[in-house]
Amino acid sequence: MMHKDSVIAVLGGRGMVGGAIVRTLEKRGYTRIVKADRQAADLTRQQAVYDLFEKVRPEYVFLAAAKVGGIAANDTYPADFIRVNLQIEVNAIGAAHKYAVKKLLFLGSSCIYPRDCPQPIKEEYLLTGALEKTNEAYALAKIAGLKMCEYYNRQYGANYISCMPTNLYGPGDNYDLSASHVLPALIAKVHAAKEQGRPSVEVWGTGEARREFLYVDDLAEACVFLMNNYDDSRTINVGTGEDVTITELAETVAKVLGYGGQIAYDPSKPDGTPRKLLDVSRIHALGWRHKVALEEGIALAYADYLQRFLK
Repeated sequence: MMHKDSVIAVLGGRGMVGGAIVRTLEKRGYTRIVKADRQAADLTRQQAVYDLFEKVRPEYVFLAAAKVGGIAANDTYPADFIRVNLQIEVNAIGAAHKYAVKKLLFLGSSCIYPRDCPQPIKEEYLLTGALEKTNEAYALAKIAGLKMCEYYNRQYGANYISCMPTNLYGPGDNYDLSASHVLPALIAKVHAAKEQGRPSVEVWGTGEARREFLYVDDLAEACVFLMNNYDDSRTINVGTGEDVTITELAETVAKVLGYGGQIAYDPSKPDGTPRKLLDVSRIHALGWRHKVALEEGIALAYADYLQRFLK
């Protein structure tokens, strides 16, 4: 259990997920939070990470740093995605062991699960089938990270836990169309179409794929909850337990942004995994549930987009 004066390092503390964890910790009254971003240390360099841990001596670590991107980025730069994420994980988890961190939380991704596994996806479905090819490199890196946590627990008696969030969105998201995920990409595209008076917005794929979306501050609440209430080597899913088609998502974004044009689908582009809905019964049984509904969350994300990019 973290104390209010525990030294807590949030690796990736200025990214979307890390920033949300920092906000949540501050709101809860934690006073010794280290926001470890790229300026604090290059997490791909082992010595830089060791130097950071030597200086800070964290008691608790949230490993939220990662190289992330949408289908296009993952499919185009697979070597970068597997290399950078493996480097971060090896260095951070190794440093946690070397400097006797009391507890570490590793953040994975729902893309670790097989492309065609049963829905909703239970934690035990991991490694039971082939991965989605378009993000295989990233998924393999995240699987390696969660397995590292499991093996450090087994071999050294560490207390490293892993949670697998569903698709995230919210403040601090990436809206660059060459690298963003579907929801921020839709916000950027629909806003541009609205401002320019364009009659339609193009969306990759058929619109039939189904996805689950979790507001990033809800994830942050779950991470703090798990750090204080979960000590199992088994990974645990974090999501809403609800999904929508990409068509429904696009229509909701258009509604929230006040856009009246058409949504045009390009079926020559990949859909990715046909469906990805997490079974969140284990975290629900522990007492945590999400709070922010999708439409409300999109409105909050859009407000953040306007504030950051259209000042």
